Amino acid sequence: MKDNGKLNKKKISKLLRQLLIELGENPDREGLMGTPDRMANMYEEILGGYTMDAELDVTFSDETDVIVARDIQFYSMCEHHMLPFFGKVHVAYVPAGKVFGVSKLVRLVEKYSRRLQIQERLTKEVADELVRMGVKGAMVIAEGDHLCMKMRGVRNNSSMLTIAYRGVMEQKDLREHVLAMIRAPKAF
Repeated sequence: MKDNGKLNKKKISKLLRQLLIELGENPDREGLMGTPDRMANMYEEILGGYTMDAELDVTFSDETDVIVARDIQFYSMCEHHMLPFFGKVHVAYVPAGKVFGVSKLVRLVEKYSRRLQIQERLTKEVADELVRMGVKGAMVIAEGDHLCMKMRGVRNNSSMLTIAYRGVMEQKDLREHVLAMIRAPKAF
């Protein structure tokens, strides 16, 4: 990252060109011409979470007992192998006087998923930020498919589930109620 929060795409493109050469490729052949620049642009987009603001400071006064946003899609990059992992996140929280717009929860997930990451930390970071914003409790569940596990190493098609809960969500009855809401079929 540069000081202004933007990637140095020119330098990244140069490094990627050199990587292609080291891999035994010709970066000037027809199919690869422009690939280093395209990849630099892609990295700026998919790793933009480092500079994102989830804007959780924008809230509404209406309150309810529990709020659940299901099936928030996410895409991330494994910090160990720089291969994608992706899936969905369910975010539940108990408000403390104010609620967040649903788009803010999507932005919060993107803030932490659009960076070099591991799913365990992603889940924890989303829950922790909700608590920092003053909710009474939060629970975040992430379900992910990891290409670093499917394409290399064990080459297995399994998926991973991670859960983080904070505050009043540590109460077993409330957690079970929220899990039932997440598992329930959609009403429409």
